[in-house]
Amino acid sequence: MKEIATISPERLNNGAHYQFMTSVLNYAVADEKIAEETHLKPLVQNLTTALAKEDEDLKISKKSLLTDDIAEADNLRDSLYRAYKKAVKTYLDFPIAAQAQAAKVLNQHIKDYGIDPAMQLNQETGLLTNFISDLSTKYTEQVTTLGLQSFVAELSSANNKVQTLTAQRTMERTGIVKGALKASRIATDTAYRELVKMTNALALVLGEADYANFIDYVNAEISHYKQEVINGRSTSTKEEEVEKK
Repeated sequence: MKEIATISPERLNNGAHYQFMTSVLNYAVADEKIAEETHLKPLVQNLTTALAKEDEDLKISKKSLLTDDIAEADNLRDSLYRAYKKAVKTYLDFPIAAQAQAAKVLNQHIKDYGIDPAMQLNQETGLLTNFISDLSTKYTEQVTTLGLQSFVAELSSANNKVQTLTAQRTMERTGIVKGALKASRIATDTAYRELVKMTNALALVLGEADYANFIDYVNAEISHYKQEVINGRSTSTKEEEVEKK
C-alpha cells in the first residue's frame, strides 16, 4: 500500500523548510482529488494559512520600512547644518561689527560641539538637540542678528523628525515577537503532518487510486530533501540557527 513516508521537517534550514512545504502545498492545490476531497480540503487550507504566516515571518527584514525615511530626514538635517555653518562663516569677515561679532560667537559654538554629519546617527541627534537648544536660548540674539532664524527652525524640525522616526523604528523592532519564525514553522509542520496522516488513512481505507499521484510526489520530494538537504546539507547560516533556537 502506498503511503507518504516520514521526514523531520524541523531538521531543514529555514529556506529549505519553506520550499519543501510550498512544493507539497502547490501539488496538493493543483491535484483536484486532493484539493477537493471532503476530508482533505480543510487540511490543505490549514497548510495554506500556516505557510502564509511562515512566509511572512521569513520575509521579516532587519531593514525597517522606516529606514529610508530616516535616511531622508538625516540627509536633510545634514544639508541644513552644513548650510548653517557656511552662513555663519560668511559673516566672520562682515564689515559691520555687530554681525561679525555675532558670527564669531556662533562659530565658536559650532567648534565647541564638533558635530560631524558622518557620525553615528543617534549621537548626532543628541548633539544637535542640545546645539539647537542653545541657539534658541543662549544665542538667540546672535541668531537674530545674522537673520538665521529660519535655518534654526528648519534644522530643529529635521532633527526632531529623525528622533521621532528612530524611536518609532525601535518600537517596531521590539514589537517583533522573539521566535516568531520558529512558532510559524511549528504551525506549518503540524498542518503538514495532519494532511499526511489523513491522506495515508484515506488511502488505506478507500484505496490508493485517488491519492497515488500525490503520495508519489511527496515521497519523491522527501527523498530529495533527505538526501540533498538533511544528510548532505551544508551548515545552516548563523542567522538561521539562531532563529530556530
